[in-house]
Amino acid sequence: MLLDSLESNKNLNDRVYDIAIIGLGPAGSTFARLLDKNFSVIAFDKKSDDENSSFKKPCGGLLAEDAQKCFSKFGLTLPLNVLVDPQIFCVKTIDIKTTLTKYYQRFYMNLDRHKFDIWLKSLIPEHIKIENNVVCTKVEKENDIYKIFIQKGENKLEYKAKYIIGADGAASIVRKTIYPNKKLTSYLSIQQWFEDKHKKPFYSCIFDPEVTDCYSWGLSKNGKFIFGGAFPIKNGREKFELLKEKVKPYGFQLENPIKTEACLVLRPANPFEFCCGEKNAFLIGEAAGFISPSSLEGMSYAFESAYILSEIFNKKKFFLNYEYKKSTIPIKIKLATKLLKNPFMYNPILRAIVMKSSFQSIEIISELSE
Repeated sequence: MLLDSLESNKNLNDRVYDIAIIGLGPAGSTFARLLDKNFSVIAFDKKSDDENSSFKKPCGGLLAEDAQKCFSKFGLTLPLNVLVDPQIFCVKTIDIKTTLTKYYQRFYMNLDRHKFDIWLKSLIPEHIKIENNVVCTKVEKENDIYKIFIQKGENKLEYKAKYIIGADGAASIVRKTIYPNKKLTSYLSIQQWFEDKHKKPFYSCIFDPEVTDCYSWGLSKNGKFIFGGAFPIKNGREKFELLKEKVKPYGFQLENPIKTEACLVLRPANPFEFCCGEKNAFLIGEAAGFISPSSLEGMSYAFESAYILSEIFNKKKFFLNYEYKKSTIPIKIKLATKLLKNPFMYNPILRAIVMKSSFQSIEIISELSE
């Protein structure tokens, strides 16, 4: 038995996979699903099959229109169990500084984010080896091979691959390895879950420059209410608690939180913050900085960048890093145009002008009749 164990560890350390994927969120799962079956692939994910003990991505769980378009291109249909009640078709926008409130039509799909991620993972072909419930602690490049160090419970494992894909989100260890001195604009995303005691379910978007130069949200979901926001990393928790007090006059019921979640979120401040990778290492989704600076929506860019990179690998192109950088130019341009939209959302004066003009806003009939 001891000899068998030693031989198994030796094989594990000696085998070199073609591709290693760090993270199986929307970006990593999509890339793995679309890869040619002739590649040998190892993938690592924090999540496990046990929903009670599994890591869960802190997220409002809304599928935006651009992400829905990607699903259409992929020919995918959502299973009913990932959808939650209610499906809401407008957002209540609140500007606390000016006390303005407006409604805008939106076409988000309300999801259970964890079930959505697990479903995406279930689409990955069986020939891809997946290590669940693990944390990637370090990545090293040795000659032409990447060494990936993994913590699984009390066990420390080491894997090797020719190419490494960073699909590990805002705090990407792959990005930190490739670009150790690169600083991306980051916020602390905090949200709490409550029993939903509001008379009607709703989705809200809240602006208050006193607490953050980004935005906050409230969302009804399966009898619960999620309240959260993206705050400066310094004093973020204090800012969050301050905002909870400031929204109470607007009817928010935020007593006795069930749970609190927090994670790092990127918000690119300029096009130079996008990073695609180099030296046979690649970044997709939020790890590359591909996230909307106006809405913080990232799933559509996760799908797009994963598809682009899978096509480059499948077509066996030369100069893979160069091809990926070139092929993601449309994503970068699209995100750069979102930066132009920012002042109209986040500059208090311009935002007030837009809201007072009622441009693209809608009137809620039930509220008019009350």
